[in-house]
Amino acid sequence: MRIGYKLMAEGFAPKELIRQAVRAEEAGFDFVEISDHFHPWLDVQGHSPYAWTVLGAVAARTEKLGLATGVTCPTVRYHPAIIAQAAATLAIISDDRFTLGIGAGERLNEHVVGQGFPSVRGRHERLVEALDIINLLWQGGYQSYEGKHLQLEDARVFDLPERLPVIAVAAGGKDAAELAATHGGGLFATEPRADIVEAYQAKGGKGPRYAEIPVAWGPDAIEAAHKTSRWSLTGWKVMSELPNPVNFEAASELIKPEDVAGQFAHGAGVEPYVKAFREYADAGYDHLVFMNAGPDPDGFLDFFAEQLRPALGS
Repeated sequence: MRIGYKLMAEGFAPKELIRQAVRAEEAGFDFVEISDHFHPWLDVQGHSPYAWTVLGAVAARTEKLGLATGVTCPTVRYHPAIIAQAAATLAIISDDRFTLGIGAGERLNEHVVGQGFPSVRGRHERLVEALDIINLLWQGGYQSYEGKHLQLEDARVFDLPERLPVIAVAAGGKDAAELAATHGGGLFATEPRADIVEAYQAKGGKGPRYAEIPVAWGPDAIEAAHKTSRWSLTGWKVMSELPNPVNFEAASELIKPEDVAGQFAHGAGVEPYVKAFREYADAGYDHLVFMNAGPDPDGFLDFFAEQLRPALGS
């Protein structure tokens, strides 16, 4: 079992995220994961730096800490050739500590380049093609690809690591879980659903299984989580389609603090966090990421090092 810390890129400036990553390594976390967004979910969050620059700086400032994108969409805002190159470079400079988390994306971040945002079916088709292109480029040599949506013309990634990064594919259902098994090397999820793990393994998936655990630690943590993270209760169909933070403000207007409290592990003791951790572990996930929406990241890191990590037996 590996335990990770979510770098909340929408809530903190880039240098602060780097500082938190260094502290996470000191606190005993095995890896950090960062979202790859262009916008925050809500204006009140106030940040959304370029994830790849942050990860490069974290790689330079840490020694053993694993790194992961959680997750990158390689089909609209980025071309998969760029992601293939970026991930290969990060794997090299981090000494093979990087995992490439891949997903179908949200309109919030992808519409900004003026290319629209595909239907659910179109997103899935593009994701398959993007994974084909990334895996093709990682074979080495000059490569070309002609897909329904994406093309590659006579391209080569010159700097490839000796050990290629694991590609963990985000899945919210059976189809994406099967894609993770056939086109990726790992699974990424946000719910403690055993059926997603089962679908992944049924298609031969044997790689790491990542999942995010929403928590809110510290005084007034639920109030803070409601202020910055209530968007997460709107559901994936809403989260994938709305274009701007103002839309998420409107969509989450009726969500109350008590609703947030029902979805986030919280409290002063370790019990709620251990319970949530066990729920995900029992569902079959083995790379669990604490995503803290509380107001005191340093306090949570101390809490993890001093109380939670020993309670988890890590």
